[in-house]
Amino acid sequence: MVIGVLRIEVLIPGASSLKEKRMVLRSLKDRLRNNFNISVSEVDMHDKWQRAVIAIAGVNKDKGYLNGQLDKVVDFIERFRGVEVSDYEMEIG
Repeated sequence: MVIGVLRIEVLIPGASSLKEKRMVLRSLKDRLRNNFNISVSEVDMHDKWQRAVIAIAGVNKDKGYLNGQLDKVVDFIERFRGVEVSDYEMEIG
């Protein structure tokens, strides 16, 4: 069994309140769960209006498949409307 963890820092430039930030993040997290069958959670910068850190975890028996899946997750987030990726870290082991 191989576990992959992805930590992504995102900017939400259109958010002018925590409520708007939560709406964007909720939509993003729901779509990630539905499209990739992964676990997603906001893990840092809870009180910042336009910034968030989300963690994504996946499990598979094939390290190469998991790496590819997490790469697709990064691509998906980079194309997601209203969100900009500022940094990310991936660990697979």
